[in-house]
Parts: sequence; C-alpha cells; structure tokens
Amino acid sequence: MPASAKSVPPEKTTSPPAAAPAAPGAGLSAVQRALRKLGLVRDIDFALYLPMRYEDETRIVRLADTRDGDMAQVEGVVTECEVVFRPRRQLIATIDDGSDTCQLRFFNFYPSQQKQLAAGARVRVRGEMRGGFVGRQMMHPAVKAAGTALPQALTPVYSTIAGLPQPVLRREVRSGLARAVLDETIPVQIGWRGAWDLRSSLTFLHYPTPDVAMATLEDHSHPAWQRIKAEELLAQQLSQLQARLERAAQRAPMLPSSAEPQASSLHAQLLAVLPFGLTGAQQRVGEEITRDLGREIPMHRLLQGDVGSGKTVVAALAAARCIDAGFQCALMAPTEILAAQHFGKLVGWLDPLLAERGLRVAWLTGSQKKKERDAMSAAVESGEAALVIGTHAVISEKVRFKNLALAIIDEQHRFGVAQRLALRGKAVGHLEPHLLMMSATPIPRTLAMSYYADLDVSTLDELPPGRTPIVTKLVADHRRDEVIDRIQAQIAQGRQVYWVCPLIEESEAVDLRNATETRDELADALGAAVNVGLLHSRMPTAEKQAVMAAFTANEIQVLVSTTVIEVGVDVPNASLMVIEHAERFGLSQLHQLRGRVGRGAAASACVLLYAPGDSGRVGEAARARLKAMAETGDGFEIARRDLEIRGPGEFLGARQSGAPLLRFADLSTDTMLLDWARELAPLMLDKHPELAQRHIDRWLGTKAEYLKA
Repeated sequence: MPASAKSVPPEKTTSPPAAAPAAPGAGLSAVQRALRKLGLVRDIDFALYLPMRYEDETRIVRLADTRDGDMAQVEGVVTECEVVFRPRRQLIATIDDGSDTCQLRFFNFYPSQQKQLAAGARVRVRGEMRGGFVGRQMMHPAVKAAGTALPQALTPVYSTIAGLPQPVLRREVRSGLARAVLDETIPVQIGWRGAWDLRSSLTFLHYPTPDVAMATLEDHSHPAWQRIKAEELLAQQLSQLQARLERAAQRAPMLPSSAEPQASSLHAQLLAVLPFGLTGAQQRVGEEITRDLGREIPMHRLLQGDVGSGKTVVAALAAARCIDAGFQCALMAPTEILAAQHFGKLVGWLDPLLAERGLRVAWLTGSQKKKERDAMSAAVESGEAALVIGTHAVISEKVRFKNLALAIIDEQHRFGVAQRLALRGKAVGHLEPHLLMMSATPIPRTLAMSYYADLDVSTLDELPPGRTPIVTKLVADHRRDEVIDRIQAQIAQGRQVYWVCPLIEESEAVDLRNATETRDELADALGAAVNVGLLHSRMPTAEKQAVMAAFTANEIQVLVSTTVIEVGVDVPNASLMVIEHAERFGLSQLHQLRGRVGRGAAASACVLLYAPGDSGRVGEAARARLKAMAETGDGFEIARRDLEIRGPGEFLGARQSGAPLLRFADLSTDTMLLDWARELAPLMLDKHPELAQRHIDRWLGTKAEYLKA
C-alpha cells in the first residue's frame, strides 16, 4: 500500500449503520431515508461514494498572503461585531490576525453565531477572499473556535441532498468505509499491474494528504483514480459479457431462409414492389439479420444509421422473413407520429401482399377507441395480424400474440428497460423473440464498446442515391426577415418548409419564441396565399394526423412545430428547415431535425436561428453544438462530438433508465482502461467466475440487470 494512503485511517463511529432494515422503509431515521435517496445502503455503497471536491483545512495562512478569489483559512481575534440593517439585516464582524484585517458578513445567521463572534473571541474562519470598498471580505465563511487541531487530510465534500448536511454525511461515509469488505476481486496473475489496490485507493480518495497536487484529484488522473475507474469499467464489461452468455443459453424461434428465396415468398415479393433498389449497406445488414434469425440464439442486434439511411426498409424485409416462417412481428415506436409514419409505409408495401395470404398489418396506439383497439387486439391474438405496429400500446397487458418471433424497437434509446423487457415478454411459451433495435443516433466507438457491448451492431453507412447534401447556416435572431424571404423563395418553387420552436405556448419561466405565436407571425408575414400549419404534442391525435396528412399533400406549405417531428417524418418535398432558438437544442436533436429535409432531389438547407444572450454571445456548450452542426453533416461525427459535449449519461437517454451510468470513468479519455477491462473480462468469467460475480455485485448490486436488458 502506498504510504500516502495510510495517513488517515477511517475512524470508528458510534452512529448506527445505514444497513437495510427488516422491512423497506420501516423504522428508518430521517438521515437513513436521505442516505437511501442517494443510493447509500450497503457498506460498499458508502465506500464507493467518492467526494466531488475537497477543502484544504490542513493549514492556516496569513491574511496578508491571500489574494482575491483564494479559498483561505485564517485565524485571528474578533475586534468588533454588530448587527446592521443596510440594506437588510446582517451580521458583520471584523477579525485581525496581526498581518491584516478582514470583514465577515452573514445575511442569514443564528444567535449562536453572533455569540461565537463576540468581540475579543479568537476564531478560525474559512472562505473565499473578496475585495470591497471596506477592504478584505468573506461572505458566510465557516467559523470554528481557534486552537482546535488541524486535520491531516483534505476535507471531502460529497454530493448531498436537503436534510443531509456534510458533517453527517462525512460521518456516515467514514463509518461505512471502515466496515466495508474491500478484499481484492481482480486476480493478481491476470489483473491490475499498478501499485494501488482497492482499499488504499478508496482510503486515499476519501482523505487525500495535503501534499498531493489538487489538479490530479480534480481531473481524476491520480493513480488512485485510475484504479477506481478501471474497477468500474471492469464491472460493466463483466456484466455485459455475462448478459451475452446468458442470452446464448436461451432459445428463440429459428427462422431459416433459403439462399435464393422463392418468388412466391413475401420477402421476394416485397423486394419486387419496392420503388427503389437496396444500397450495398442495406444488403449487407439484411444478410447479417437473416443469419441471426436463422439461429436458435435470440438475436440482440442494434441497427444504427444516419437519418435517411433506410433503416425502415431493412426492418420491413426482416419482418417479411419472420412472416414467411409462419410467425408474427411487432414494431414499436416512441411516438404516434413516428409509429404512424412506419404504419403508412409498411401498409403500402405489405398489406396487399399479406391480404393474399389472409393476413394483415395491425395498428395499436393508446389513443384508439376501445372498439377499434379490441378488434386489433383480437387480430393479434388470432395470428391474423402478422405485423403489429404501434406505440407503448403494443406492450399492454391486454395484447396477446399468437406466436411473436421478432420484436423491432425504433429509436430504442427513448424506451426504458422495463418497456423493452415487456416487449420481449410477449413471446409465447419458453422461446424468446429475436430483438432488433434501431437508432438514427449513431453510437460512438467507446459507447459501442461499453454500454452496447452486449449487442451485435449493424451500421448503415451509405445513403440511398438521390439524397442531396443539406447546407447548414447559422443566423442570428435579428436577421429573421432574411429567413422569411428565403421561405417565400422556396414556396415560389413549389417547395415546403418546417419551422421548429422549443415551446408550444408562451412561458413565464423562459423568454423564448413559441410555436403558437410563431405560426401567427409567419401567417401574417407570408400572406393569405400561403397556408401555415401548427403541430404540437398537446393536439388530439386525429388533429395531428390531419395536419401531417395536409402537409404531406402540400396543402400546408409551412409547418410550425415543436420537436414532435424530430424523427420519422418523411416529406420529400420539404427543402428548408428553420430551427428557432437552436442554441437551446441538443446536438443529436438538431441533427435529427435537420434530417427531416434533404429527402428528395431538391437542394435543401437548414437554418439555425440563435439568440445571443445579454453578453451578445451564446454559452460555450451551445456554441460548440452550433459549430459542429455548421461544420459537418456526418451523423457519426455528430455523435462523437455530442458525447464529448454531454457525456455518456445524457447521450444514452432512456436506454439505461434505472441503470448506474459510469460515475468515475470518462469514455472520451479512458479508452486504454476500457481496452484493459474488455480484455480481462472474458478471462475472469472463464477462469475466476466467483471473483467475477463478486466484482459485479460490489459495483452494480441488483442494478446489474438493467445493463442486460
């Protein structure tokens, strides 16, 4: 163990352990309830709850040696203390340490603080030094009696919640760390080569010595941090690999297909009626899916491709393979608009072919009237509905499949773990359905290696012929008139326009342009000859469908919308996308919205309207997003930059709902540690399965199941 890790052993505490009681929630103190909200239940949970930053209370400095902005701890005598009312009630005290004086100001104070700062008292205070017209100042500093022993380690500051002050949380973490079993789970002969073991790393990171460079703690580059990040990544890789092995032991319906499909097969007939040929990427991915469907092991494949790359066609051909084998297929989308787009396409392609076989495509959504929904559910249960398309209604308890063999989930990152498990549970008997998940948000390599390590990944990296590049322009809000002129030019050529706003109506919370007002403003500016439509999530389903149908038929020339049109909407005649307050949208969302145009042969453009703040500039993160959008139209490059800007937690969205995201490792910088974990995980599961399971349990506990869904 490194010597520095021995300096501050965890102290014993007489406080009751925060262990789980006999019945969840029964007899818990307010502190224990707060700890549980932070996920602190097991001793190891406390040990792994590392500080977000540190305060240096190990030394006292002279006032004369401090500068404005320094966090300083000084000790001196209170020369005066009074309560004043300028402009509001506050406590002001002055201390003198012999080198200089400093004024202490408290706007919220207790009588005990006033007593503690009585004139003549010698105190130790810590806070940020500020300059002012009255001289040196500290606002609301921490105050202690002088003469107490200085700590030997930096003081940890933990992320906390209301009702759980730092001193109490520090006490509980120290106690949990002392009780935690921290024996090594990584075999020495195949594992970590560094000098820092788990116990020494955790002890040091909770109580680092003041001689360590603070920067190595803040940027997680210290060797102790490297060990912790390596352990975390290994737990994740073990869990994902374990999920793969467990899935390999399950059985799914085999959907064999001949190398040369018969002309009478649904798959061959669908290829014949498609109004276009398949790209090389679509053919390659189709073959990968066909191989999976022909095996007993359940397919667990992610189909990723940029907007407009033709994922729906690949899904339709996979569904045809499934129906040819005598089974049912379900396709679930997160929104009614996206589900309706899929339904419209697939009904047009497949319904005439299915009708010849006495089969049909069913539509299930929560907004359906009971009579229609019951009729559709009956068709699903009887097997008449060979393909079922819908929203969350597809996984309703009342929906029963006759022989579901393939489940397709579009925009899979928008669904939570429980929803994906519910769809998989719709299979009949002991067989698992094959699972194909689709995403128009390409997955960066590091995410594919970590959070998607249990998936087989197929990539559509080729756009269909005829797609035109989209020109992206950044335009400041004060140039709106130029944008309206551009809209008029597009309409004069017979083209259509999207205008996306972040809000539906005016909000008191934020001063942003909203869709309702924007529709009215554009209608006035463009004149009665131009039909300006409105689409948002609060509209009744029938009204939304009517608006989309009118836009598709070019009865509406300009569609003002919220992000409800982010995915799935396909109107080839639309050639201009205007995004209001583009600085407020995420990078992936901006790219998805931009992908609604450029779907036909006409030259297309995306205008990002941004509103500079009071400083005349947008924030740093927003500037990075807008810059990326202007520089590239490549969805994979967009995804890489999005990961850098937002981190994996937000990037993944709901896919990991309920699952522990990486708390310490950074996928953009810790690729060497990730490579190490990927190499070690199969060795551990093969040679040391018990240690591997203990390692997973230590880091993930019961939440490991979420990473397997």
